[in-house]
Amino acid sequence: MARERILVVDDEEDILELVSYNLKKENFQVTCATSGEEALQKLKNDNFDIILLDLMLPGRDGLDTCRVLRSNPETSHIPVVMITAKSEDTDVVLGLELGADDYVTKPFSPRVLLARIKAILRRNQTDTVDDKSVIKAHDLVINPSRHEVRVKDSLINLTATEFSILHFLAKRPGWVFSREQIIDSVKGTDYPVTDRSVDVQIVGLRKKLGYTGEVIETVRGVGYRFKE
Repeated sequence: MARERILVVDDEEDILELVSYNLKKENFQVTCATSGEEALQKLKNDNFDIILLDLMLPGRDGLDTCRVLRSNPETSHIPVVMITAKSEDTDVVLGLELGADDYVTKPFSPRVLLARIKAILRRNQTDTVDDKSVIKAHDLVINPSRHEVRVKDSLINLTATEFSILHFLAKRPGWVFSREQIIDSVKGTDYPVTDRSVDVQIVGLRKKLGYTGEVIETVRGVGYRFKE
């Protein structure tokens, strides 16, 4: 039975073989590319459900390839997982700001990579769920229609911005979002807020949520996520 199609982009043959082998074992359909240009060409001819994209590519690098993918209406919806050997936080942050959905750092466990891929595909299938749906997790009940948050039976008084941040993160548990992504999603790209302002909002939000505030996790040098 055919399953989701995955495009793997990496210039290291051993990585391509390792990733392809493990994906095919899970019955995924795998196509490989060794450069950004080749990946973009394959995307013109085939449809893919997710892209694994190495940052360090010859010619057009992974960041520039991601930028092209997100600027094209025909490919902007495809989830992208960055694969990087770089340890610099700035590369991960830039990739997320360009629209990548997640990242793994070399050397990585094939099992971890598979888990990330499956999680993204599951969430992508549920992204069409009404934004008014009530979210229940970690003793929290988030009701967008009423603009209410409760911890067990206690109503938590949040500002509009605090509620929007919490709801935005909670809709995609486990996903890491940069401060810039949070700002854009909560207030729009023209909202004059600094990265530091997001940190202040998170601190206040955690304090109000009490013991459940730990569900908002800090990913050092990258941003924040809602605990799975």
